[in-house]
Amino acid sequence: MKYMKLGTKPDAFQSDGENIRFAATELETDIIVNVGDVKFYLHKFPLLSKSLRLQRLIATIDEERSYEIAIPDIPGGSAAFEVCAKFCYGMIFTLNAYNVVSARCAAEHLEMLETVEKGNMIHKIDVFLNSSILRSWKDSIITLQTTKILQPWTEELKIVHCCIESIASKASIDPAEVKWSYTNNRKKLPFSDVMKKQSVPQDWWVEDLCELEIEFYKQVIIAIKSKGLASSKVVGESLKAYAYIRLPGFSNSHGGDLTKHQTLLETIVWLFPPDSDSVSCSFLLKLLKVESFLDCGENCKKELIKRIGYQLQDASVADLLIPAPKTSKELQKSTSSASETSRSKVAVANLVDGYLAEVAKDPNLPLSKFIKLAEMASGSSRLSHNQLYHAIDMFLKEHPGLKKFEKKKICSLLDCNKLSHDTCIHAAQNDHLPLRIVVQILYFEQLRQFAIGSCGTNLPSGRAQSLVHQENRSVSYASSRSAASSNTEDELNGVSIKPVKLEASGENGDDKSSEKVKGGLMPKRIISNLWSGKVQVGESSSSGTPESIVSMNPNEARSTPSRHSRQSVS
Repeated sequence: MKYMKLGTKPDAFQSDGENIRFAATELETDIIVNVGDVKFYLHKFPLLSKSLRLQRLIATIDEERSYEIAIPDIPGGSAAFEVCAKFCYGMIFTLNAYNVVSARCAAEHLEMLETVEKGNMIHKIDVFLNSSILRSWKDSIITLQTTKILQPWTEELKIVHCCIESIASKASIDPAEVKWSYTNNRKKLPFSDVMKKQSVPQDWWVEDLCELEIEFYKQVIIAIKSKGLASSKVVGESLKAYAYIRLPGFSNSHGGDLTKHQTLLETIVWLFPPDSDSVSCSFLLKLLKVESFLDCGENCKKELIKRIGYQLQDASVADLLIPAPKTSKELQKSTSSASETSRSKVAVANLVDGYLAEVAKDPNLPLSKFIKLAEMASGSSRLSHNQLYHAIDMFLKEHPGLKKFEKKKICSLLDCNKLSHDTCIHAAQNDHLPLRIVVQILYFEQLRQFAIGSCGTNLPSGRAQSLVHQENRSVSYASSRSAASSNTEDELNGVSIKPVKLEASGENGDDKSSEKVKGGLMPKRIISNLWSGKVQVGESSSSGTPESIVSMNPNEARSTPSRHSRQSVS
């Protein structure tokens, strides 16, 4: 820390109790100066030689009646006046970053000008400020902090402006030219590395600015941004560090003034650089969480949501596990405008599905909320429905009380064409899924295996998928003709279930081939239901299309029903 010693005589100021100060000299004091509750017993001549204001005040007193004058409004109070009085007496005292501003303001109030005496106090302090204090990084920050309680004096004397400019200029220079000590590097590097003059990081100044109150911090960041030399990412890192220290939800303290915290959050959001990648999506989501607690202004929330939408593809599931009430709809709007590229859409879809798998573990999560979240990602964005299946499976496990139509509703989110072979096998043995959904999944897996088997194992995936789609169209056409004469429960619930084509087996059901579904395994619970007559599935007709329904009951052979009979898989 920089300091300056003034005066040549020993410090002879003494105290007599808390409210008495006097200059211990051979001469008897002849004036009493009242500064607040403190009385200073001094001598007229040293004061008159330096202060124009004291000259006027002393000239107005009636020496026959009183020897006292009052200076009630001097900035810095009695401590600052004592420093000025010592300067008048020529006594030794020290100025540093903590007291230089109060001394400067007090000297201004007392009018200790060059016109009164050459080399007066105002001139000497200004030289010290410009040549030492404002050239030092840490001293500039400390000095700026002391100006708050001395306003409006410090504003009028432009001390605040000079400190801010000094800090902003130093934060904007090339880090390779930084030669003063800085907090950030000394915290992260061993002392030996610091002594070796390791290169200074780009964000070396970030942590030091966290010491400033929000109004000063705001002015410093604005000044740094206006110079255009510090990168937007470093500015964003500074805002992040400040939020982590100052905001509840980041720092250890969760109390304090609500209005103050609201202002602080709104200011941080307002200070964001225009670049969308200046702050991370994870940080933005945490700010949104804090905003939901503080209930800031609508503009603050909208700005956060808009920025999150631009960067949602960069978030992780852990980032999303934050309660953010009443924001789902707005997040969906932001996502649709932000994720223009297919890569971003796929990343967001994967993120949503991973998030669903986590929140599905919450037994209090309602079905409607789960479905609404799942629909945030468009169907075309999901290249695979494996994660979505996992999320649905988790939700069904944690919500065993769901009704049959509710299970069908949540399962209608799945596209069976986008489930992997392993996922289909898992679904076939999943007791939480409705049986109709299991049959549907097995049917599509059967088509896929048939397409691959028909054209060889080296069939290109695109060709195999094309064959599956062709088969799907023929089945959909047949199903629609059959369903035209019926009004099934599945149609009412928006679920379209297609029949599955089975291989015939031995009479006793002992042949292992009875559990095959053209390349896929038929789970035992479906086998048992089929033999018990609980499930009806489509048997191939003479045309090879599963348009008609047969009963798979070994105890009686039934004739094939009419093409227009109701297709039902319970």
